[in-house]
Amino acid sequence: MFEHSTLPLAPRPRFFRRLAWSTLAGLLIVGISLGIGIWGYMRFEQLDWLDALLNAAMLLGGMGPVDKPVTDGGKLFASLYALFAGIVFLVAIGVMLAPIVHRLLHRLHLDDEEN
Repeated sequence: MFEHSTLPLAPRPRFFRRLAWSTLAGLLIVGISLGIGIWGYMRFEQLDWLDALLNAAMLLGGMGPVDKPVTDGGKLFASLYALFAGIVFLVAIGVMLAPIVHRLLHRLHLDDEEN
């Protein structure tokens, strides 16, 4: 997907296309993860969809759940989802920033070769 360090820097339109695709991929990862959280809270804590969305979004954003889990299944789900959400957040940010970091490193490498 990215050009090798021996190749010239990609033109801006290609870079912006990569940036759009990586942003879409990151948002898709977050959306699927949010869906898993909503399903889990509805399934194990019998929350309505809006409360499940709130709890899943708060965990995914790193804030913690709003409603304290009361069932054993809900407690187990919330624990596992919290660990999962922390990792997903980092992965999504990495996916979205990959084209920017690659372009920056590639540009620095090209500058280094010119000297």
